Amino acid sequence: MNPSKTIHRRQFLRAAGAFVALPMLESSQTHAAASAAGTALKAKRLVCVGAELGMHTPALYPKKVGADYEMTRTLQPLEAMRGDFTLFSGLDHRAGGAHGGWRNYLLGPKLVGSVSLDQQVAAKIGDATRFSSFVLSAGGGPQMCFTEGGVALPAIDRPSLFYKKMFASDSDRKRTEHLLKSGRSALDYVLEDARSLQRSVSGADKDKLEEYFTSLREVEHRIGKQLSHANDPVPKVDYKLPDADPLASNLLIECESVMYDLIALALQTDSSRVLSMSLRGGGEVFTIGGEMLRFGYHALSHHGNDPEKIAELTKIDAEHMKSFAKFLAQLKSKTDAEGRPLLDSTIVMWGTGMGDASRHSNHDLPIVIAGGGFKHGRHLNFQRTDSAEKDLLLGDLFITLQRQLGIKCEGFAQAKHGLDEVLHV
Repeated sequence: MNPSKTIHRRQFLRAAGAFVALPMLESSQTHAAASAAGTALKAKRLVCVGAELGMHTPALYPKKVGADYEMTRTLQPLEAMRGDFTLFSGLDHRAGGAHGGWRNYLLGPKLVGSVSLDQQVAAKIGDATRFSSFVLSAGGGPQMCFTEGGVALPAIDRPSLFYKKMFASDSDRKRTEHLLKSGRSALDYVLEDARSLQRSVSGADKDKLEEYFTSLREVEHRIGKQLSHANDPVPKVDYKLPDADPLASNLLIECESVMYDLIALALQTDSSRVLSMSLRGGGEVFTIGGEMLRFGYHALSHHGNDPEKIAELTKIDAEHMKSFAKFLAQLKSKTDAEGRPLLDSTIVMWGTGMGDASRHSNHDLPIVIAGGGFKHGRHLNFQRTDSAEKDLLLGDLFITLQRQLGIKCEGFAQAKHGLDEVLHV
């Protein structure tokens, strides 16, 4: 290799039928910095979707990489959107195993004390809208979003409540404003008592109280943010909610479909620019295509290579992709205030912290990135090397997503490189 030539990180080595991304090289850094400086802001919004049980990756991942891959049976519902998304395989956070590790999806390897990707982004761009972020779930999904103090954020799991928060009536808004002001007054009393207590406790207890103060400051900021937008005009929308919220766990697919509709409305009305949704993975038995499956979702994820269970599991995976494909199609057909398709100005990530639920593995996490002004239409695979320092991680992707949103970002967890040139090839 001639060191006098600029080495682009978008160059790959072909090996064993996969792309292996080159490590960050010193001679590439100047080019990367120049590219970043000359790149106009492409995206303004971020949507993160996370599936608790992941996917059966042998039915998801194509055998080929690059642009000429064949659509697998799980990806098939996305065929019409092929040019609008990129499938990533081989990325992860090097996090621990077991089901609890799936929550590392938006965090990196450190669960305690970390802040999730969506909340990092909301802290930078969330003040521009009435709601800095929305944390949602379908089927009562588990928490996957965390504040700067490492506090898990509760998720809205009722579509009707999500809708009401966005498009509240005047009377509802006045009631909410009163409650917010009452909450701020209560916080003042709590902080006063806590500060008095801080003067008379041990050093270890002072550290605990400081963590408590951090959490209170975050709550105070959120209340202040909501109050500052209390009198903003509420958009009028023509959307009919279902007669009843699809809250039963076996109605997960129906619930996520409605939530996707409402997320699209949130983006279109600029009610929020940062939204996340977790998809539950419990023991519910689904009915797909009029036929009830034989096994519960969680049991199917622990298929033990049983062909019958795998066949049912891939049906559920395909249903998730159908809902996701409809959502992307909505964003492609709706426009933002500048007349651009919402999908062009919105980064949408569908992924998980669970690579193989059957083995409780948190490695090789399936990730789909759609929209956001990136170059799409490819399957990109990142194999592990014999040097952990050279490996590219899921956090590197998160670095690039933030940069695409105009956020200066030099690292995410232990990731330091980014995938800018990979996604802008």
